[in-house]
Amino acid sequence: MARPAPDYPTPTGLLKGKTILITAAAGSGIGGAVAQRAAEEGATLFLSDMHERRLGETADRIEGLGFARPGTLVCDVTDEAQVQALVAGAIGAMGHVDVLINNAGLGGAAPVVEMTDDQWNKVLDVTLTSVFRMTRAMLPHMYARQTGAIVNNASVLGWRAQKLQAHYAAAKAGVMAFTRCSALEAAEQGVRINAVSPSLAMHASLSKVTPPGLLEELTEKEAFGRYAEPWEVANVMLFLASDLSSYMTGEVLAVSSQQA
Repeated sequence: MARPAPDYPTPTGLLKGKTILITAAAGSGIGGAVAQRAAEEGATLFLSDMHERRLGETADRIEGLGFARPGTLVCDVTDEAQVQALVAGAIGAMGHVDVLINNAGLGGAAPVVEMTDDQWNKVLDVTLTSVFRMTRAMLPHMYARQTGAIVNNASVLGWRAQKLQAHYAAAKAGVMAFTRCSALEAAEQGVRINAVSPSLAMHASLSKVTPPGLLEELTEKEAFGRYAEPWEVANVMLFLASDLSSYMTGEVLAVSSQQA
């Protein structure tokens, strides 16, 4: 029997005074949830996404809740010039960036024998290479300040096998490996890099890239008999962004109730 989701968290000021840049922050998924939760916890925000209308709607929602309106900039994280412009824009708007949350990712389903080079390359570019681009662009700023935190969004598919997900799973496993390796370099400059690895967080657009019946099947495998709310994943990302995780770097935290 499914266990109900807990009550929505009461803010505690966890990120008061922090400045945070979030990619893929629009909509009802993890990006939008982490943006709202960060605002609730006292952070100053700069948000980006490819979708201009939805990005504006996310900023409107946060402002409508009584928080300062986040800065926004449309950005394609597969384009180096736009990535550099995003980092410069966030620094210009907020003065500095304490935390970068790399949330961009692209899913899809295809058997290996039918998967095209374009399908493979697009998923890896958005899901893995964008994390490298954003991190590379942000680290000089954080190194100069000798402080900062980066939180990457991986997936349990980086560890666990699932049919039709070879490209996505390979990309997310790459995010995990990149997190661990880059964290060792960044630690020498006082910067922490960690990742979360969610199992199943439900949001409106997920069904568009998931074969019929699969979400129901995956939900039944969750130990609590339900999927995660996006804000439950966001909570763990904000923990990694906060000073409470000051001794953690190179770690990948599973946000999962999925049975092995």
